[in-house]
Amino acid sequence: MTPPRSSTPRDPSPRDALRRELRERRRAILAPARIAAAESIASRLLALPFAPTSGYVAGYWAMDGEIALSSWQVRLPRECIYCLPVLHEDGRLRFAPWRGGAPLVGNRHGIPEPDVPVDALLPAESMSLVVAPLVGFDMRGHRLGMGGGWYDRTFAFRRDRAAPPVLVGAAFDAQHVETVSPQPWDMPLDALCTESGTHLFSNDIDPTTA
Repeated sequence: MTPPRSSTPRDPSPRDALRRELRERRRAILAPARIAAAESIASRLLALPFAPTSGYVAGYWAMDGEIALSSWQVRLPRECIYCLPVLHEDGRLRFAPWRGGAPLVGNRHGIPEPDVPVDALLPAESMSLVVAPLVGFDMRGHRLGMGGGWYDRTFAFRRDRAAPPVLVGAAFDAQHVETVSPQPWDMPLDALCTESGTHLFSNDIDPTTA
């Protein structure tokens, strides 16, 4: 199935080359370091000053060496409902509550999604906090994704106003670069957690509404 057309242009080739390099770097991280990093990042996500204590929060299904979020998921406050992203035909993500062991189905890219009816999906605006996967990041809060533009299109509504959800990146320190050469359509992160630190980029987050 062909992905939906979008006004988001395709990434220029220099970013594609950087993406390939960073994916190789990420995959080369050994299992003990990977597990330790996931535990550290889970603790940092829970300690964010705007970490929600209730409502919907979203993670992702780790693929291709991405940081696994299972440690964060199982340690969330009881009143938080964990969700996974689901590709929608309009080119934007929707989100579905998911617990370990619940049915999953592969999407067009082979990434597992909750196997739920369309009317059970939630819009991005329903989330309090979303942890986004990424290929690379810089210290200005710019995120380099896989190039499909799903997160950029989904959260474009936040360009004009400070509104939930808070967008947080999760990454290994090894994914840091001087610049990801951000494009006009790229959505910046509000914060980023790695195994060694937490970086806050946005001054517009209201902890009472995040």
